[in-house]
Amino acid sequence: MQSDLNRAKLRLRLTKTGHVMCQSVLSITASERGYSKKMQSNQGTMTHEAARIVEIDADRSGQRLDNYLLSVLKGIPKTRIYQMVRKGEVRINKGRIKPHYKLKAGDLVRIPPIRRAVSEVEKDYRFISVVEHILFEDDLMMAINKPAGLAVHGGSGLTGGLIEALRAHRSDLPYLELAHRLDRDTSGLLLVAKKRSFLRRFQEQLRNKDHLQKHYDLIVHGRWPDAKSRVDLPIQKVVLANGERISRIDRDGKACETRFRVKQHFSNATWLEARLVTGRMHQIRVHATATGHPIIGDTKYGDPDKDMLIRPNRMMLHASSLSLKNRAQSALDNPLEGFSVLAPLEHRMKAFLEALT
Repeated sequence: MQSDLNRAKLRLRLTKTGHVMCQSVLSITASERGYSKKMQSNQGTMTHEAARIVEIDADRSGQRLDNYLLSVLKGIPKTRIYQMVRKGEVRINKGRIKPHYKLKAGDLVRIPPIRRAVSEVEKDYRFISVVEHILFEDDLMMAINKPAGLAVHGGSGLTGGLIEALRAHRSDLPYLELAHRLDRDTSGLLLVAKKRSFLRRFQEQLRNKDHLQKHYDLIVHGRWPDAKSRVDLPIQKVVLANGERISRIDRDGKACETRFRVKQHFSNATWLEARLVTGRMHQIRVHATATGHPIIGDTKYGDPDKDMLIRPNRMMLHASSLSLKNRAQSALDNPLEGFSVLAPLEHRMKAFLEALT
């Protein structure tokens, strides 16, 4: 009788504070029974996942605990993840630990029961064609010839992007992360890491620049001077009032350098090869426009009047190759071996070139 009275008082207190009793009871029950269960709440569909123990493999060795949790608990707010660690809900080898702890192979990580919101309908990104664009794949990474118009990831109003589609098509792979980025309207070579060890080593080389070379094909308006092989104008990133991010030439900006080589002149356009020495946002596009020869079809930095005359069906910028020299210097163990990957021109850009001749 007394226990019934206590439950009634608890139910009353929960009701007064705006909680729904059935949510709390279901969350506890699902966790105790050791399974995940979906339920309806006043905040949408929720999923409850039981506590679990995860053994860290060699590929995750050296990763900070907080970064590991952020990668495996997608959708959980960062503040909640740090709270889990601070309160001891997350444990390693049965002991409390700090967020900056670096994982070791064989560590046993306890991940506590969690509750996260999910969509009413689970999104299936397999409608995005991506598998047929894979150029190369091994145990460490895959190289993809990304079509122009496909974002590398979802967000900013986009339903989904290349990485979401790839994870849906290749659900057999536990780890898939973008190794670098390409603008949505740029086609060409994009690397996706299948191992965290590859991602760390590749991104180290991206910062280094001395041994990693990225080449692009582009078609610009007008006749590019043959002698113009180097542009080193500084670039400043700017956020507009509407939230859009752009880059501008600014003497107070960051040092930038792009190398250009003329591949072919046409009557009113030039086909160029560009090599990035630095890697600022939209660097090739901004440098091309600053020389008076904007990229054809560039709606952000280009010349809309000239584009209107020839009506291009895409921006004429393509990431054509990426190579890493052998014996590249590295502060990490087991540095990457040298490699080179080529991505042929997308059919629309190839057809545009053929029409210019």
